[in-house]
Amino acid sequence: MSVVLADRLKEMWQSVEQGAISYEAFSSEQDQLLSEYRSRWVEALLLENHTDLEDSTLTELSLYTGCSDLQELQKRCKAGAQAVAHDWQRLAPDNHKSIQRFYDQSTSYIYDLMWWHTLTDDNSPLAYVTALQFAESHRCRQHLDFGGGVGSGNILFLRNGFDSTLADISSSLIEFTRWRFKIRQLPNLNYLDLKIASLPAESFDIITAMDVFEHLVDPLQTVEALWRALKPGGFVFGRFAPDDEEEHDHPQHIVHDFAPTMERIRELGFVQVWRDEWLWGHEAFQKPRGA
Repeated sequence: MSVVLADRLKEMWQSVEQGAISYEAFSSEQDQLLSEYRSRWVEALLLENHTDLEDSTLTELSLYTGCSDLQELQKRCKAGAQAVAHDWQRLAPDNHKSIQRFYDQSTSYIYDLMWWHTLTDDNSPLAYVTALQFAESHRCRQHLDFGGGVGSGNILFLRNGFDSTLADISSSLIEFTRWRFKIRQLPNLNYLDLKIASLPAESFDIITAMDVFEHLVDPLQTVEALWRALKPGGFVFGRFAPDDEEEHDHPQHIVHDFAPTMERIRELGFVQVWRDEWLWGHEAFQKPRGA
């Protein structure tokens, strides 16, 4: 079984502390390993005849929106997080239905998520590559990205031979993701619009839930839904608490106390089998085979 990047780096750091390797050697190796992760992510997402992910992303948005001004599109992308926050504050959703309506109708998230996935400002989307490596190591084949957004995680998994399903509450994001798969001529992606569909029972052997739980009206109910959707022996891979330093920029992050969520995870019988203690703080929980 291959060792995921975070674990390799943690082991290497122990060698630094023991004096076996220098800090400079560690830093160089970390950069190289992150570069390999970046290459796997970029190669999956690039449009044909493109070599730069930022340029490919802006071209993709140009094709979708009909706007030929790439500088304008870049401006929209860079302002995406602020636009999402502004939309939230303007609409002031305060109940389940209004929050659902916000996510269903907001188009600012397209720019925000697409820019995030270029890795220009933040390399944490590479956690999807960690999830992929983890899934490959455990011989998973059926993948669900819960709260999959613009479908980049699904593209990565599909390009690496998985059956992949996207589940989201946003019609605007689902429509955009359908278009992304069409222009790439990828195998059909399964879609679940969570406004009208429930997760099928015991259908997936890995579910990714990447930076989703802080957005949820009812995270405990979601944990139960993911439990039911997993095959016995399957895994949930996600990050279950956001970076507190970023919270003031994300008013749509409405969950701040994750203790009840983690308690419900334990009550259902999930077993923590892995935790990223070095890079981005993701965890993997397994549903017991006899469950």
